[in-house]
Amino acid sequence: MRCDPQKADRKRIDRKRVDPKRRVMLFSAGALAVVSAPVWHSLARAAVPRVIDIVAKKFVFVPEEIRVKQGETVTLRFTAPEVPMGFNLADFGLRTNIVPGQVASLELTPTKAGSFTFLCDVFCGSGHEDMSGTLIVS
Repeated sequence: MRCDPQKADRKRIDRKRVDPKRRVMLFSAGALAVVSAPVWHSLARAAVPRVIDIVAKKFVFVPEEIRVKQGETVTLRFTAPEVPMGFNLADFGLRTNIVPGQVASLELTPTKAGSFTFLCDVFCGSGHEDMSGTLIVS
């Protein structure tokens, strides 16, 4: 039984051809993936706020200066290794108690730019009145 060489060539060519509908569908899916990748990346990044750890020690916040961008959502996470403390950022209406052995969290999305003072509002010993820090929003 002999094989017709022309039929064999046609079969090879047919296998190499991709159906035009399939080609359009594959191209569209690839283009959509390329175009939407930056959007998904930014959405994933925006969904998780930046966490800023703050330690309230006698008689200082560490760090004393916090820098954020206007409109950026951040989570402020507080710990106090020694005695109960407080955190008060009156310009944004934020306040929490900081208890040793526990983590206190506040979410902040600054709506205005500037330099804002935060302070300890729970008496923690002599030196308490000087316990403050600065939030800088750019």
